[in-house]
Amino acid sequence: MAEAVNRPSYQSVDSKVEIMDTPYDRWIASQGIDIVRGFFVEDLYTTPLKWWDRIGGNGVCIMLDGAGYMDDAYVIGIPPGKSLNPQRHIYEALVYVLSGRGATTVWQDNGAKQTFEWQAGSLFALPLNAWYQHFNGQGDQEARLLSVTTAPLIFNLFRSADFVTNCPYSFTERFKGEEGFFTGGGKLYSDRVVETNFVADVVNIEPVEWSERGKGNATIFFEMSESMMGSHVSRFPVGLYKKAHRHGPGAHVFILTGKGYSLLWPEGKEMTRVDWKPGSIVVPPEGWFHQHFNSGAEPSRYLALKILSR
Repeated sequence: MAEAVNRPSYQSVDSKVEIMDTPYDRWIASQGIDIVRGFFVEDLYTTPLKWWDRIGGNGVCIMLDGAGYMDDAYVIGIPPGKSLNPQRHIYEALVYVLSGRGATTVWQDNGAKQTFEWQAGSLFALPLNAWYQHFNGQGDQEARLLSVTTAPLIFNLFRSADFVTNCPYSFTERFKGEEGFFTGGGKLYSDRVVETNFVADVVNIEPVEWSERGKGNATIFFEMSESMMGSHVSRFPVGLYKKAHRHGPGAHVFILTGKGYSLLWPEGKEMTRVDWKPGSIVVPPEGWFHQHFNSGAEPSRYLALKILSR
């Protein structure tokens, strides 16, 4: 087995999973950035970043136990007034804007470039293997993005970093470069599911009541860019909680508003408590029960990003 790599001092909960020697582990260890393990990080807004040559900016890998090698997360920092390197890859990526404002340009080989603007709270999905480039629109502060991707799954499936990051195939059935792809239009179906490619502000979007998940709860789901990944925003009132539940691996739960705590436990075993605030992220391990409690003075809201179950 490979030795543990880059275990940073700001890791919030000790890792319970043995670090594997997979093609993904070898690739991410070669990138020169820190790898945060465990299943909870207290604050992505302040997590230290390191220079990442491949992207031309700063970054950190968030590879938490609950991801189960299905997905991972990165925090990427774009220096003031700068842009990152153009890139493409055959793993899926959902992007949430943690801070700042800027723009992203997306294009296919030999196709027209399309640019859309984003701000703190925006959410979008990058079309599979399309070229893209992020720009920081502010000259006085860093822009910080959270990206949840299927990189572990894809690297371990194809076992070739060159193929994953340099495949020339264009998935035009998903994205042809059509104008208006990222305007934020879409449709609502199945009561609370929105099919769209861009959400301007998930922090303030109005979710739909869903009492089955707990008294006063509300949720809205997003399906974006024909992706195999999905996301949803859930809100629950002061002094209340989400009903305990469990599911498969890879659900990255990022706290948008409020303060509280989560209890996580394997069936019949001891509970672990993590206290969260805006900027915290937790990934419940596969099959673990977990329950979220709002102990603060305002409604709590989180964004969950994960691989779709269907």
